[in-house]
Amino acid sequence: MKRRDVIVIDLAGAARRPTGACLLRGLGAETRLLYSDQEIKDYILAAAPALVAVDAPLNLPPGRRSMDDRNGEHYRPCDLELRRRGIPFFPITLGPMRGLTERGIGLRRSLERKGIRVVEMYPGGAQDIWKIPRAKRDHDGLLRGLRKLGLKGLRRTASDHELDAATGALVGRLFLEDKAEVFGDFKTGAIIMPRSRKKETERENAGGVK
Repeated sequence: MKRRDVIVIDLAGAARRPTGACLLRGLGAETRLLYSDQEIKDYILAAAPALVAVDAPLNLPPGRRSMDDRNGEHYRPCDLELRRRGIPFFPITLGPMRGLTERGIGLRRSLERKGIRVVEMYPGGAQDIWKIPRAKRDHDGLLRGLRKLGLKGLRRTASDHELDAATGALVGRLFLEDKAEVFGDFKTGAIIMPRSRKKETERENAGGVK
């Protein structure tokens, strides 16, 4: 049987700030807070998951060689898809997002050199699609929503960062089961997201046509 363990990292822009982490085995979620890049990598390598998903941009916009490069686009195709769907997000070339993007890209490259598959996720967007509250808006409402979606083991005292990581872990699990949607593409930047009810219905109907 293939391993389906997923780790999600709700990455902070700087090591001094807490990063949420969630290890999902089946539907059992174990969350914690991490800080340094080395602590994050050690946590992932010890668990050896089938997939790591990171809440941080993992690619630069097309045409940019670095965050200091003023050429190229401000948005990746996956960002434009978020905007098309009406899902709020921060452009990755804006203020604090620049440092987060650099940290995310560095983490992805380091893990991929170890043979670990790394994808990008966006918990706020997933919460919008599932119609459950975002953490900053209603922490307890998000906790209840995740439990209704089937996650087990979530503590009432879990931080917003941990609940965002747990959100992403459920999306990662769906992705491994081919039940998630991909915004953009894995060459220019992709974000894995849950399918909306409409998309899920369309897929089921298409599968039912002989």
